[in-house]
Amino acid sequence: MQLRAIPFIFMRGGTSRGPYFLRSDLPTDRDVLAEVLMAVVGSGQPGNIDGIGGGTPVTAKVVILSRSEDPEVDVDYFFAQVSPDKREVDFAPSCGNMLAGVGPASIEMGLVEACDGVTTIRIRAVNTGALVEAVVQTPHGVVAYDGTTRIDGVLGTAAPIRLSFQNTVGSKTGALFPTGNRMEEIGGISVSCIDAAMPMVFARAADFGLTGYESKGELDANKAFFARMEAIRIEGGKRMGFGDVSHSVLPKFGLIAPPRGTGTVASRYFMPWSCHPTYAVTGAICLCACVLAPGTVASSVALRPTGSTAVLVIEHPAGVLELVAEYTVCGDDVDFKKLGTLRTARKLAAGTVFIPGDVWPDHVPTADDPKVVESRSPAIGASCLV
Repeated sequence: MQLRAIPFIFMRGGTSRGPYFLRSDLPTDRDVLAEVLMAVVGSGQPGNIDGIGGGTPVTAKVVILSRSEDPEVDVDYFFAQVSPDKREVDFAPSCGNMLAGVGPASIEMGLVEACDGVTTIRIRAVNTGALVEAVVQTPHGVVAYDGTTRIDGVLGTAAPIRLSFQNTVGSKTGALFPTGNRMEEIGGISVSCIDAAMPMVFARAADFGLTGYESKGELDANKAFFARMEAIRIEGGKRMGFGDVSHSVLPKFGLIAPPRGTGTVASRYFMPWSCHPTYAVTGAICLCACVLAPGTVASSVALRPTGSTAVLVIEHPAGVLELVAEYTVCGDDVDFKKLGTLRTARKLAAGTVFIPGDVWPDHVPTADDPKVVESRSPAIGASCLV
């Protein structure tokens, strides 16, 4: 069997991990790209034994990077959610955890030139159109991975990466409340269908007879809940304008409950066919919108902050996720200026991944290929703070 080699960096981003590629090293045709990514991950077999996936949704994620043609943006970030156990790839969502690795990977892959001290990288999430600033620690012009920042769901500590999101409202639908309702009923359950960074359907855990504090294992084993939740998610997706979402990960689903500790709200995030071990960053942004907007299902359970800047703490199965929101409320309208969080990332491996040659049988790039030469040309500068 002839094998095809593709260069990559393997990184943990937040509480997820997967390969990071240059766009120029992958096929442009979307169908062929999907086949390539499934071959890389080993999709369609438990454990992903014939690929580098980890057998779970949070370890079957792929990041594709390129230099942006927009002068206001440094890097375009294209995300792919590969199904670990099915032959499917979803290009619709984005991933805020893998986004944490985009800044370091962009520097490591030569797309951005690092500053001495701190490097600010302007990123466009291609899947949703959101604009993000990533502040990466780069002493002496080199990415620092060691540090004292701890995030729940990851052992140890690492260097902080600050992410600030803009243009998150209406990421896929163009509206914060794409159904026109802040709260509505589906299948006898009150829900809020919201689109901010990630389209989601939220419901109160108590309405399902749950506490909202269940572990990932307890929820994954509750098949009756999943059957009911999926029917509500599918109908919510239809009302949000997505059509039949039975084979799409969008919209995602979230359960909410009053905080158990000192947080703002307790929540469980679904990917959607299993519970997330922690919480997706994009899902957390959408939950913040649900908490801050009056009249949603979160209004009666969350501790809504006041003021134009607020810290929101989401209690999830492995701990908490903290976000800072800059926003204004005028009546029932909420205007989100910026939403930020602190994540970490780490480079795990770098080199070449091999796939069967018949998966992508066309022209194999060489060192003289113009596209490859362009992708390895001198990096662009980024914003520097010393």
